[in-house]
Amino acid sequence: MDTATLLWGVLFGAIGLGFFVYGRKQSAVIPLICGILLMVFPYFISNSYLIVGIGTVLVAIPYFIRR
Repeated sequence: MDTATLLWGVLFGAIGLGFFVYGRKQSAVIPLICGILLMVFPYFISNSYLIVGIGTVLVAIPYFIRR
């Protein structure tokens, strides 16, 4: 694990925490699930490019899918 992987993980984890809190307060399922996934997935992936790719997709999902 290098510094870039750690910093990207912290960044996406913080964004995930924001999505989680928003989803819980608004009772919105999609931001809640994306928030949980954003907080958890950096623990299982060690490639920086893959973390950025998956994190970007997970951040974009609540914007494009609204219920």
